[in-house]
Amino acid sequence: MEKLKLDELTGEQICFQLILHSGNARSKVIQSIREYRDGSVQKAEELLQQAEDDLQQSHDIHFQMIQKEAGGGKNEFSLLLLHAEDHLMSTLTMKELVSELLELFKEKSL
Repeated sequence: MEKLKLDELTGEQICFQLILHSGNARSKVIQSIREYRDGSVQKAEELLQQAEDDLQQSHDIHFQMIQKEAGGGKNEFSLLLLHAEDHLMSTLTMKELVSELLELFKEKSL
């Protein structure tokens, strides 16, 4: 997927892109553990990889924002940005936890 150019978006649009991609990832993480529970190990692993791809898009956006600020530019701060960052961080945490749980389940043949 083509990298977003943040200078072409408003602060609000940037926030919604973060929420969109992290929300998609969150849904796939939850679905992956459900698939595993239903016996579809391969589907669970595929969904986790898809979640990782979505999170990479969020990470790219976030990194561009950090680079902008590190270079002396300013990012518009808002409650929406705070929400977007919270959404991203909770999804990253959830993905790591589910990945570890699935590995544990496989090791224990659960």
